[in-house]
Amino acid sequence: MTDSRPKDQWRRWIAENLLLGNPPEVIRAALGSNGFTEEEAAREVAGALASPYVLGATRVANRLRKREWTLTVYGRLARMRADGGEIVRRERLSRDEFFEEYYFQNRPVIITGMLKSWPALTKWDFDYLRETCGGNEVEVQFGRESDENYEINGPKHKRLMPFREYVDMVEAAGTTNDFYMTANNASRNQQALDVLWDDIDPISEYLDGDDVRGRSFFWLGPPGTKTPYHHDLTNNFMAQVMGRKKVRMVPMHDTAHVYNTLHCYSEVDGSDVDYDRFPAMRKAQVLECTLAPGELLFIPIGWWHYVEGLDATITMSFTNFLKYNDFASDYTTYQHL
Repeated sequence: MTDSRPKDQWRRWIAENLLLGNPPEVIRAALGSNGFTEEEAAREVAGALASPYVLGATRVANRLRKREWTLTVYGRLARMRADGGEIVRRERLSRDEFFEEYYFQNRPVIITGMLKSWPALTKWDFDYLRETCGGNEVEVQFGRESDENYEINGPKHKRLMPFREYVDMVEAAGTTNDFYMTANNASRNQQALDVLWDDIDPISEYLDGDDVRGRSFFWLGPPGTKTPYHHDLTNNFMAQVMGRKKVRMVPMHDTAHVYNTLHCYSEVDGSDVDYDRFPAMRKAQVLECTLAPGELLFIPIGWWHYVEGLDATITMSFTNFLKYNDFASDYTTYQHL
């Protein structure tokens, strides 16, 4: 055996692949391609198959397969709905309609007409942003295009600068994902941009107006900004103020197909899916919409979503719903899957 990795590392790999249902002959062939002799590969796979630890873990793997089957049933039933293949637009949904038909049923919806009273829709442009809080220091993510895992590594990309300078950059930029002000920068920016919250109404039909500032987030970026496929640990509203965004969404019940890696992130590039590398994505239902200014998109908890700015964009997001939204309190896989 010539591979430089320790044998125990390979043994973990063998056990994982057996529990995932990969055939022993395929695993042996992969070992042979990585420096194992035919005899070594056969011995290691046979040892894993006979291990009481692997045999015990097989029961857990079977329970997980049963749960995946359950989710598959939900997915098939959801696709049978008359509007199961689209993200519908609904004009000024009532509170009961929204919660009963979408929030409680874990279904996305675009709500129109609810932001008409927002001064932000007419006031927010580059000049207004500079004049209102241009001198305040804000936090922005930079260097995203040089890092394939820019979202996971977000803390490494933070930079402080005057808001005015950042607005100038966004206005002058062409299409780029290299810099973006996102919800991950919110802890500092909510105070720096506090005055802008006076230009939005609390959407009290669905949200808790007493908690709007602490659980709302400001996003600003040039055309081409991307948020890779991920899922949130809360239900979210995405309120589009300036510019358009393309959004692709995969239901929570299709999680098994999206190559979830660390925490809530996927390996799949939502802008151009490599189906040779990620063939299971063909089984995932992908719903797509273009969100325009004045529209409000409900992103249900657990739904995978990829977001791309088609123009220079400003977006507000909210998590302060009137109904229970503390699903993160019992989430335990932050550092692993």
